[in-house]
Amino acid sequence: MGEIVGAGLLAHVPTIVLPEADRLELNEGKEITLVTGLHQLREDVFDGVAADDYDTVVVLDSHWATTVEFVVTAQPRRAGLFTSEELPRGMCRMPYDYPGDPELARNIAEFADRHGTWITPIEDAFLPVYYATINLWKFLGEGLPDKRWVTIGVCQTGDMEDHLRLGRALADGIAATPGRRVLLIASGALSHTFWPLREIRDHEASDPAHIRTPEAREADRERIAWFKEGRHDKVLDTMDEFWKHRPEAKFFHYLMMAGALGEQACTARARQYGEYENSVGTGQVHLWFDRPADGWTGAGLPVPPAPPAPRTPHSRA
Repeated sequence: MGEIVGAGLLAHVPTIVLPEADRLELNEGKEITLVTGLHQLREDVFDGVAADDYDTVVVLDSHWATTVEFVVTAQPRRAGLFTSEELPRGMCRMPYDYPGDPELARNIAEFADRHGTWITPIEDAFLPVYYATINLWKFLGEGLPDKRWVTIGVCQTGDMEDHLRLGRALADGIAATPGRRVLLIASGALSHTFWPLREIRDHEASDPAHIRTPEAREADRERIAWFKEGRHDKVLDTMDEFWKHRPEAKFFHYLMMAGALGEQACTARARQYGEYENSVGTGQVHLWFDRPADGWTGAGLPVPPAPPAPRTPHSRA
């Protein structure tokens, strides 16, 4: 039986992969703590002695938007050079090479019907990758060649319930995969409104004073405090309020993770790596949730039954 052994809500902003000199120039001569935070997170969780505690990373990617179904990467290996269509000047020809996990991808998809959703594993070698995955892999996965990385995109036609259902299927698929020890990464921001183009270069420093509105900044800080208290129920119960501040991808990356960890019953407390920082108007933070000793929900998640028989493949428009 597989299990989720850790989870994180992590920032992937382009600034973190810029050369150090460029980062310092943009940030009034200071290093952004989103970078130092990821280095510390790697040391504490992804590398060293802690590396024996997991074998697979599943990224819930806020930049990859599908339309008629959820898609999970199922390639045995992903390798190539990544240039971002959004910011090719700063993310250009970045090499990546890591193993995937086709067995896990297929098992996740097998639980789609049970949870009333649609999930398709795709092993096409030419399926695009996105920097919400690649930027974090550069910090947390590069140099660890035995660690598998899998990505699941958000679905732009889905709502909160759809993404919670994906998370439930994800947890069941992990549990049905023998021996898997998985880390989940919800890759994305909190509030996410950019400054207009003619103003944006005046707001590139990391100081939260540059967050697009004071109200968005306070909403972010409120949720960070709740995460540190293990109050995932408060975060989920106030999503209508948070959506007013336009969290990245409607916070679907977090909602998928929450669905896998027990939703309102999840009691895991966050450890913060680095500071809460601005990125051209958006709220960014690294929060890590260790698996509580008595389980994600305080009493442990129920063991799911074996996956159902495979569905007959079908096509969609």
